[in-house]
Amino acid sequence: MNIGEVAKLSGLNPSRIRFYEAKGLLNAVVRKTNGYRNYPADALLILKIITSAQRAGFSLEEIQTILPADFSKWQHDELLEGLQRKIADIEALQARLEKSKSHLQTLVRYIEAKPEGVDYAEHAKRYLEEMCKEANFGDREEPTRVQQ
Repeated sequence: MNIGEVAKLSGLNPSRIRFYEAKGLLNAVVRKTNGYRNYPADALLILKIITSAQRAGFSLEEIQTILPADFSKWQHDELLEGLQRKIADIEALQARLEKSKSHLQTLVRYIEAKPEGVDYAEHAKRYLEEMCKEANFGDREEPTRVQQ
């Protein structure tokens, strides 16, 4: 198949297909004597794997480590290990996002609970002081200030 056919069947732009080839993800491409690329039928499957993996959050480098040069030599253990690593990465990201969400929800509740008659600057200062106490910043010496 030529690049136009592959592009039409895969739904990808020819430039994207050439990009994947340049990155070493699409290796089975043969150049004809006229310089045109000739793609094997497996190219469509490889492109589908690449795009699906990208949607799942894999970087091109990660895809390259699990994508076999030859499907008959796909290493089950390496594939499984790569997928498990990505799951662990996603779980770590979820934990960080949940922590960020919790901090933001706390901040929203604190801002909403501003007492009547207290200005925002004073309210913010109180909140920051509480945050420092929770983080044990209050136990540390205050940095010395340099006079100019």
